[in-house]
Amino acid sequence: MKRIFGMILLAGLMQDLQAQEKIKLITLDPGHFHAALVQKSMYPQVDPQVHVYAPSGNDLQQHLDKIKLYNSDPKNPTAWKEIVYEGNDFFEKMLKDKTGNVVVLAGNNRLKTDYILKSIQSGFHVFSDKPMVINEKGFEKLKLAFEEAKKRKLQLYDIMTERYEITTILQRAFSMEPALFGTLQKGTAEQPAVTKESVHHFYKNVSGSVLTRPAWFLDTEQQGEGIVDVTTHLVDLVQWECFPEQTLDYTKDIRILSARRWKTNITKAQFTDLTKLNEEPAYLKKYSDANGNLSIASNGEINYTVKGVHAKVSVIWNYKAPDGTGDTHYSIMRGTKADLVIRQGAEQGYKPTLYIEPAAAGAASEKEINEAVAKIAKQYPGISLKKNAKGWEVLIPEKYKEGHESHFARVTEKYLSYLTNHNMPAWEVPNMLAKYYTTLTAQKMAGAK
Repeated sequence: MKRIFGMILLAGLMQDLQAQEKIKLITLDPGHFHAALVQKSMYPQVDPQVHVYAPSGNDLQQHLDKIKLYNSDPKNPTAWKEIVYEGNDFFEKMLKDKTGNVVVLAGNNRLKTDYILKSIQSGFHVFSDKPMVINEKGFEKLKLAFEEAKKRKLQLYDIMTERYEITTILQRAFSMEPALFGTLQKGTAEQPAVTKESVHHFYKNVSGSVLTRPAWFLDTEQQGEGIVDVTTHLVDLVQWECFPEQTLDYTKDIRILSARRWKTNITKAQFTDLTKLNEEPAYLKKYSDANGNLSIASNGEINYTVKGVHAKVSVIWNYKAPDGTGDTHYSIMRGTKADLVIRQGAEQGYKPTLYIEPAAAGAASEKEINEAVAKIAKQYPGISLKKNAKGWEVLIPEKYKEGHESHFARVTEKYLSYLTNHNMPAWEVPNMLAKYYTTLTAQKMAGAK
């Protein structure tokens, strides 16, 4: 009898546990296509019913259209059911209704930090697109949000998709093999130990169609300047690759040496192609000339040190990529024995490619390099080397080359595992703060308002 009672009690506890662990998403004010990309895949621990709270308008409609597109995908259809609340009081309604336990944020950044803080204070987990903050005032709110999340045992996390790009994963892995890489150099301001540069485009294809950008995306007071937006990814990768699983203290470990910003010009005709609007809103007038051509501070560069290691990151926004090309990424990590370089230019067919380039002196032997590759190939079967004039190209099987859109599933799966297992690494939160301290301090140094 006791055994039966115990089994019934255990079954009840398991049901309660499963109920507690069921994750229910709330999409709040989606204005960026990244909100939809979180739902391009299904997740077994996530309820397919998703509540959406937003004001009426094109941003909401484009989000819902993308979800419908994923639900009707002929190869891998999703099964999301969107329950939508439209109204000017959408945020207050969301906080009151409590229809889910995880708030997904990707949209206009002007109010994002407020959304994050108030959602945490109301008991929600938050899964946020970058950047979580775009100005100094917001940084204080973000620090408070992390403090509140810790007290309430909630998880606040940003969507760092670039950690899941295979050449970056392998660049990090090889840098942790002393026989091949040696140790990371300290570098100098003129020749940093690590450099990362990304080139992006306003006009681009997403999920098979040309992306319509909301007009506010071009307003740096709402989207944020380039130096605090896409640069977030690059700063994150510097920390993640150069100091793997190490906790950084932004008050001691980060030193900004110099920073600059410059502008991208967008003609009135390009603005219409990009937004499908014939006239620019009043809030964009401050960036336009008499002919309606815009000049946006979307580009930025930061020279800084992390624990004494010199780093340089830069982001460039062009209007449209030449035919047959797309967004590109360049990265180099300089080791005492070899440099690890990612190139993505014409020679690489605009596909990211990783190279191992031995140092002039003290380089590893070919045997040591092959042994390091064989070791890493146990985790990533199929990778191999191809000799070239400077060293080796790392050959990576196509199965690992998922692409940017698929990386959203990877980072979402990681976040969901943290929620389920309560095992977010201790370094994640302080390193998120270090990342945003870096971009915001650089923005101030560059003279941005």
